[in-house]
Amino acid sequence: METIESFRTSGGTCCRQIIYSVDDKGILTTCKFIHGCSGNQQGLARLCIGRKIDEIIESLKGIPCKGNTSCPDQLSRALESYKKKKADEAAAAAAEATA
Repeated sequence: METIESFRTSGGTCCRQIIYSVDDKGILTTCKFIHGCSGNQQGLARLCIGRKIDEIIESLKGIPCKGNTSCPDQLSRALESYKKKKADEAAAAAAEATA
């Protein structure tokens, strides 16, 4: 099942928000950056859509632009946050099932 997620960037980038979705196989299916350099953000989204989120995180994490982050780095942080949320949900469901 695919869900639409929203991530507010931490500042230090032109982009203020990333709206994206990931399918149940861990593939990024949509990605839209809010504010910032339109051409770069469209290019980044097109390169990432259809790829596994772990590959995207590995490729983009830590890329600097203004200061110590960038739009690509913020996408990697959004996807890491998504993975943590899904892991926490799975752990809670498992704990509930054994209770």
